[in-house]
Amino acid sequence: MTAPALVPGAVVLDQTVPARASWSAVVKAGDVLTIVDLAGNQAVDCLLYAAADTSVRYSAQETISRQGRIALTTGSVLRADTGAALMTVVDDEVGVHDTLGGACSKESNTLRYGQHTRAQHGCMENFLLEGARYGLGARDLASNINWFMNVPVDPDGALGIVDGLSGPGKRVALRADVDTLVLVSNCPQINNPCNAFDPTPVRMIVTRPGAE
Repeated sequence: MTAPALVPGAVVLDQTVPARASWSAVVKAGDVLTIVDLAGNQAVDCLLYAAADTSVRYSAQETISRQGRIALTTGSVLRADTGAALMTVVDDEVGVHDTLGGACSKESNTLRYGQHTRAQHGCMENFLLEGARYGLGARDLASNINWFMNVPVDPDGALGIVDGLSGPGKRVALRADVDTLVLVSNCPQINNPCNAFDPTPVRMIVTRPGAE
């Protein structure tokens, strides 16, 4: 068993997400979601919505602008397009998480890696599948967070996708500032190094600090 949640408290939920699979949950305000990279070097694509009004959704632009840097780590406030705080990174064992790389899809795989990859489903397909459980469709998707993914930016503005900085059992913890719907695609990508070309499971633990 891997290390427990980063923020102690009563365990509300503890689930393992298989490699390539989708996952979702509503994390209540004040509860903490710990994402555990079980084997290391696994990218975890993530979208956030206010549970009470899913038109209020995570905004990469607002988050980056308000914090003044592109990477996420402890102290980063994950903001909606309204500027409201959805979740806050309260602890982080990796130090760098991506806000720019986006989500893979059948179309992007084909464009980047060739027609032979078209049959491979991507994170966009996972998001659509999981989001449908809450009445969300393609118009409701937004730029996503990539937990554990390493996307350096070159001086000319070009983005790279390289081996992650995470390792087996590394964790990041997010406190919900409002009741937050969290959608996850445990990235199925096998064409670039974001998953070491071999997707692996992750663990999602929700704790309620101060509760027994």
